[in-house]
Amino acid sequence: MSATTPPAATTATHRRPAARHDWQSSEVEALLDLPFADLLYRAQQVHREHFEPNRVQVSTLLSIKTGKCPEDCGYCPQSVRYDTGLEDESLLQLQEVLAAAQRARAQGATRFCMGAAWRAPKDKDLQAVIEMVKAVKALGLETCLTLGMLSADQAEKLRQAGLDYYNHNLDTSPEYYGAVISTRTYRDRLETLEHVREADINVCCGGILGMGEARRDRAGLLLQLANLPKQPESVPINMLVRVEGTPLAQSQDLDPFEFVRTVAAARIMMPASHVRLSAGREHMSDELQALCFLAGANSIFYGDKLLTTPNPAADHDRRLFERLGISPEQ
Repeated sequence: MSATTPPAATTATHRRPAARHDWQSSEVEALLDLPFADLLYRAQQVHREHFEPNRVQVSTLLSIKTGKCPEDCGYCPQSVRYDTGLEDESLLQLQEVLAAAQRARAQGATRFCMGAAWRAPKDKDLQAVIEMVKAVKALGLETCLTLGMLSADQAEKLRQAGLDYYNHNLDTSPEYYGAVISTRTYRDRLETLEHVREADINVCCGGILGMGEARRDRAGLLLQLANLPKQPESVPINMLVRVEGTPLAQSQDLDPFEFVRTVAAARIMMPASHVRLSAGREHMSDELQALCFLAGANSIFYGDKLLTTPNPAADHDRRLFERLGISPEQ
């Protein structure tokens, strides 16, 4: 191997540390307090031990049912409680979903994620979604759903349909959670994750930064995620998209370096998880995104919209990948 060739992830397999599930708050806060360069150096080391360093997994997210959600999540324009000008849409027809999935596949996405603004799906709606999962899988794409809370029986039905991933975010730390949401408890979220795991479906679970939380809350979120009995296969890290009409519309901007620090700490604490840059990329510079990739992010959403908020165009992402020497996972 030449001196200029980065080691492949497979060459370091013998020295990969096992994922920890016993993180303490003081350890996570100390990690986030490291000098910026030292933190990124550690994250890059871990990243190269577990992944090809210049590969990024690409997903596309479609809202299959928009608006009229009864929850009061302070960041969400889909809540029926807030006047955000959002146009409500009933559950999409199967052919509409398939057409969107085919476009996503043509743009290079390998996973197609479908989101519905429900507190929890009704069984009659779940059956329609199951048909979508089966049809999208037939296209050769991985499937992911985010439908709100699930019962154990519903999770098992989704497993039988062949669902690959289920997304259910924790959003923030247990201590700050009540400042953002009151209609669903932290325990509710953890129970849905338990049902998904018991059904042997991969977990996609992360949070949102920039909601007015302190660094200790970002540490608390990472602590919850890393100390789950099995760490999430995908960890979406969202930057708050401030939508007029929502309670968090006037939140102050988060320091971009603080966002990168959180990505780096997520990579160190959850070494085998895909860490995904999710909502908020529309307002991130190319340079900030490049720092996130350096910090260990290795997944993004392609497409011009994430449920109801803007996202960079796929062409822009492809140009950024070319500039950074990054290739999408196949």
